[in-house]
Amino acid sequence: MSRSISSRPRLLGRVMVAAVVATVGLGSAGVAEAAPAQASGAVVWTGSGPVRGTVHPEYRTFQGIPFAAPPVGELRWRAPRPPRRWSWPPRDATRPAERCAQGAGGQRPSLNEDCLYLNVTTPRPAQRGQRKPVMVWLHGGGNSYGKASEFDPHRLAVGGDVVVVTVSYRLGVFGFLGHPALRDSGSYGLQDQQAALRWVRRNAAAFGGDPGNVTLFGESGGGHDVCAQLVSPRARGLFHRAIIQSGSCSSTWPRHGIAPGVTAGSPWIPREQAEARGRELAAELGCTDPASAADCLRRLPAERVRQEETGPVLTPVTYGNRTLPWRPDRALAAGWFHRMPVLSGRTRDEGRLSAAFLPSSFDRAQYRQLLGEAFGDRADTVAARYPASDFGSPALALAAVTTDRVYSCPQLTDERMLAARVPVYAYEFADRNAPHGNYPIPADFPAGAFHAAELPYLFDIEPVSFTPAQRELAATMVDYWAGFAWRGDPNAPGLPHWPKARAATVLSLAPGAGGIRPVTLTDEHHCGFWAGLS
Repeated sequence: MSRSISSRPRLLGRVMVAAVVATVGLGSAGVAEAAPAQASGAVVWTGSGPVRGTVHPEYRTFQGIPFAAPPVGELRWRAPRPPRRWSWPPRDATRPAERCAQGAGGQRPSLNEDCLYLNVTTPRPAQRGQRKPVMVWLHGGGNSYGKASEFDPHRLAVGGDVVVVTVSYRLGVFGFLGHPALRDSGSYGLQDQQAALRWVRRNAAAFGGDPGNVTLFGESGGGHDVCAQLVSPRARGLFHRAIIQSGSCSSTWPRHGIAPGVTAGSPWIPREQAEARGRELAAELGCTDPASAADCLRRLPAERVRQEETGPVLTPVTYGNRTLPWRPDRALAAGWFHRMPVLSGRTRDEGRLSAAFLPSSFDRAQYRQLLGEAFGDRADTVAARYPASDFGSPALALAAVTTDRVYSCPQLTDERMLAARVPVYAYEFADRNAPHGNYPIPADFPAGAFHAAELPYLFDIEPVSFTPAQRELAATMVDYWAGFAWRGDPNAPGLPHWPKARAATVLSLAPGAGGIRPVTLTDEHHCGFWAGLS
């Protein structure tokens, strides 16, 4: 649809968002009190029945809308089924659903399996005949923990003039268990995301959204999932643009690569290996008979299942099944992915989030020990390229190794493969004074642009305090993300030009004059070194 939108999201993002941020802050604690729910606009009819949300002066929210039946009892470890229909009165959609079952790796553990719900935020007033892009958010947490409603997207919805949907999906063992007795096992979380996208296709118009213009975006584990959906045959036609934040299809990590103590791994696991792990878990749970294993597993209390789970930092997604036939990095290399524009990026200092929690006594000897356990006979080579003396401390040197080896260079590999066939816009979030929010990062640790540091610039997820320059950057990022959703191109009049990705040049996003500029990452993150080492 032609639209003089090239300037409108810019105007809304730069004026409205900056004003909202300046007056009410950027955390859930600073969100203005909601106006009383009004009859006009508070009730929306979905395909399953009417929902009553909350009407704010500039936006509407609808929370806890079921997009699939509760995956409990006989529906545990099955493909998501349609939700039960209802009629009048409208379903209360003023409060979010409880988080999906997860261990203590997140903020709060949970045993709740009835969690397939989503939240919709729309700008006001809705303009008839002008359907808005829909942006569907997959939260991070390594597919092990997290919750959709922790991300308040109203600044993105208002400033970008878009409809934003945040989705909860099965996590950990409940979403990604592999076992030969379970059909299409190891991919239930991905199937949940696809069910949510189908719900969006059916219901977007009722909320003022355009079902023919859907952007799927996610960060960290959610970014990995966007990669998976890009290559999943079953996601064909369910979305039209993709944004991948700090989650690479090509990512792998050595021992200690994600955080000290974490074993070597990848976001992806082959079906045979996943099913072998599943059989071991089933045996520990007393479900050893192959003929009855599925029924046995479904009868177990959620607490028993979760207790036996190892509690990984990141739960791998199984490939080699109908949902994800191929390993995503190999699919990208072969060109087996859905053709659409992609916006992709990372933070400047990804690894500093985990390094921040190293003991203050962490010294050079311990740094060299971790490198030895991670890289074996190549440890001296890595230590020579990343000497602690060049980074100010052994902890910061380890963080640089993690940033470059696990995050920046693999994502750069993805961007090259994608850019050979589709438009790609690549970035590096580089505000090295980004606020910590609720992360318990020690005050004296230079966290820099740590993993997830960009999220408060797009969402209200926790109370943070921004400088005027950071508020300006947040408004600009809203313009870029929403502009990409509108047009498949983040550029608009008045914004610093964002060139398409080429070679290793990406757009650096930092506050202040000259903070938004092209940079080359191969030297900054030693990507040539890592390519040669592997």
